Amino acid sequence: MSTFETFSQLHQQTEPFLLGNIWDVNSAHIYEAAGYQAIGTSSHALATAFGYDDGENLPFDSILRVAKRVTETVKIPLTVDIEGGYSDSAAGIATHIKMLYEAGVAGVNLEDTLAKLTRHLRPTADFRQLLVEIVNRLEQENIKVFLNVRTDPFLLGLPNALDETISRINSYENTGIHGIFVPCVVRSEDIRTITSETVLPVNVMCMPALPDFHTLKSLNVKRISMGPFLFNKMTAQTGILAKNVLEAQSFAPLFS
Repeated sequence: MSTFETFSQLHQQTEPFLLGNIWDVNSAHIYEAAGYQAIGTSSHALATAFGYDDGENLPFDSILRVAKRVTETVKIPLTVDIEGGYSDSAAGIATHIKMLYEAGVAGVNLEDTLAKLTRHLRPTADFRQLLVEIVNRLEQENIKVFLNVRTDPFLLGLPNALDETISRINSYENTGIHGIFVPCVVRSEDIRTITSETVLPVNVMCMPALPDFHTLKSLNVKRISMGPFLFNKMTAQTGILAKNVLEAQSFAPLFS
C-alpha cells in the first residue's frame, strides 16, 4: 500500500486521527515513537525553527530538504504545509507538489489565503479554478498526493465566518481535492454544520476552546491537527530552563 493510500484511509476511520505537527526531523521521530499515526509540518513552527517569519518566507528548498530527510527516517505518512503553494500559478504549485511527492510525501496542505503584506482570502472562483488546474496537472502525471485544502474565514475572524466557510467548501469540494481544513473553528454547532455540509473529511486544529477528541468524533471530524502549539510550548519551556540555569549559576535546573 502506498503512503497516499495509508494516509487517505486514516481519514475514513470512525475515530478522528491526531496529526503530530513537526518542525524538524527529531520532532518527527518523537511523534512516531509516541504512537502517532501520521505527521505533518507546521508552516509556522518550521519557519520559526529556521529563523523566518511565517507566510512563505522560508525557502521552499528548505521545506523539501526537511521532507526528504523525514521520509527517509520515519515510517508513518508525512504531509507538508505549503501555505499558498509558493507560486502564483497552477503549474508552479503542481511542480512543488510533484517535488514533494517524489520525496515520499503523502499529502499537502494548500490554503485559500495569500499572506503577502496582510493575509487575505483569494476570490472563491479564482481559487476554485486554481484547484481544478492543479488537480488536472497532477492527474496527468499520475501523482497521488492527499490534497487538504485550508479555508480561512474563521482564522481571519470574519463576522460571517461560518457562511463564508460553507460557501467556499461547496465551491471547492468537487474539484478533485481530498479534504477540507478549517483552522480556528471551535464552536460545536459550527463544526457540526461544516461536517454535515460536505462529503469530504474535515480537519480542525488545536485551539484553547476546541472541544475534546471524544466530542470531535461525535461531530464527525476526521482529522485533528496540533498546529504550532506543541512547538510553542516547548520553546517557552526551553526559555524558562535557560533562564533558570543562568540564575542558578548551576546546571541543577536541568536535573530537578
